[in-house]
Amino acid sequence: MTALFGFPLPLLLGQLTLGLVSGTFYAMLALGLAVIFGLMDVINFAHGAFFMMGAMFVWMGSTYLHLGYWTMLLLAPALVAVIGALFQLLLLRRLRGMDPMYGLLLTFGAALLLQGLFRALFGVAGEPCNAPRQLAGTLDLHFMFLPAYDAFAVGASIVACALTWGLIERTRIGAMLRAGTEHPALAQAFGINVPVLACLTFAFGSGLAALAGVLAAPIEQVSPLMGSNLIVVVFAIVVIGGMGSVSGAIVSGIALGLIEAVAKVLYAPISSTMVFLFMALVLTLRPAGLFGKER
Repeated sequence: MTALFGFPLPLLLGQLTLGLVSGTFYAMLALGLAVIFGLMDVINFAHGAFFMMGAMFVWMGSTYLHLGYWTMLLLAPALVAVIGALFQLLLLRRLRGMDPMYGLLLTFGAALLLQGLFRALFGVAGEPCNAPRQLAGTLDLHFMFLPAYDAFAVGASIVACALTWGLIERTRIGAMLRAGTEHPALAQAFGINVPVLACLTFAFGSGLAALAGVLAAPIEQVSPLMGSNLIVVVFAIVVIGGMGSVSGAIVSGIALGLIEAVAKVLYAPISSTMVFLFMALVLTLRPAGLFGKER
């Protein structure tokens, strides 16, 4: 059997494939966090709660309303985006111009509130969410059998990341976003409504987190606690890529998923801390992050 560094090659390829699944979810979550920070200078600790709400909504739609997965794939992110817009309009907007620490504390409190609300309503036990029947089979990759739904989730996540990157880097809306980020007063003078842009950005980032939750729901147990620990890892990924960097969030998210997967084969106990070790290394060598700009 072919081996690499003393480990069977099929095992390493299988772990890399699983790492790609995790990495694309990391990339989507980090992307939403980076977009919000890039325009608003807000570290959104409610991002993990929005991810959880996307997963919970698809499970609730299936369990209580008997709505199909494909319907909830569109509906759940839209609902969370509306919730994110209301949160920004009613609460977060009032902190504009204040110390960023207030925004961090507000979003952290909102995350605890949302998590507590869902815990009170549904408990902490994980609930299964079935994949759509069209994706119920497996794919033979010769070195492993990959569930068809996992392959779909990877593809959908990559497409979502690519479209978001194209929207921000290659369209007029993206140019307005960048102008509002770098020179808000000047952008306002040229007729760009920066407050509305900030609201739409927060809604879009929240919806992106919810979309990641919807895609993750059939892969892992749906629970009110599923986003609480994830946000710390995603924040570390954003720091590695560069705060506010769209490209950095995507590349770092996928890369860290792959590194974490390989670490599980080489030395499993260190896999859960790889992201933080890598963050410490990057910050030592390049404090602005891999793709960040020095201020």
